[in-house]
Amino acid sequence: MATVILVRHGRTTANATGVLAGRRAGVILDQTGRDQAAVAAERLASVPLAGVVSSPLERCQQTAQLILDRQAGTPYAPVEADLTECDYGQWQGRTLSDLATEPLWPTVQSQPSAVVFPSGESMAAMQARSVAAIRRHDAAFEAEHGPGAVWVAVSHGDIIKSILADALGMHLDLFQRINVGPASVSIVHYSASRPTVYATNTDAGDLSWLANTIHSGDAPVGGGAGTKAP
Repeated sequence: MATVILVRHGRTTANATGVLAGRRAGVILDQTGRDQAAVAAERLASVPLAGVVSSPLERCQQTAQLILDRQAGTPYAPVEADLTECDYGQWQGRTLSDLATEPLWPTVQSQPSAVVFPSGESMAAMQARSVAAIRRHDAAFEAEHGPGAVWVAVSHGDIIKSILADALGMHLDLFQRINVGPASVSIVHYSASRPTVYATNTDAGDLSWLANTIHSGDAPVGGGAGTKAP
């Protein structure tokens, strides 16, 4: 199968003020977020991308455009509704400090699989639709471009954490152990036997090795020789 690079959007005005933005319109990258996304775009400039798939929310669209602007070619760039932010329902628009006093907060921290946000989405449903979207697009890119295809999915913190938890074989109740910072890059390769996680939450480092890497799907016994930049 292909390889997906999971990119969280850069920091937003809501992130900077401790507000849970959710799906509210008009939440955009602040200057720090634009700078963070530009760094991610520069890291990805050496990787010919088959596609850049994005959540429909503005902050992801802005991040995706910065990535596209640094590509030599013209990658396929669809919007994917199933990569949008979790529907936090009545929690949306409130500060994190206020939400931390809610009776549901400890469950969000320790048992996400049991959480249904008031008038919103369950975290289990969030994971199911986002993982399904990633696997669907991954199969399509592999079918069109071959097993060496590399593509980007630009999405949100909890979405990417849930995708990584699935790839790592972790129960959703453990996904709060994963951190995904603004404009961070995580890398997952899917194969017939299992997903392989090559990186999580990186904000620096060379990614050019992805340009000429075709994964066999088998794990190298003893760890292997690692990747080599072209």
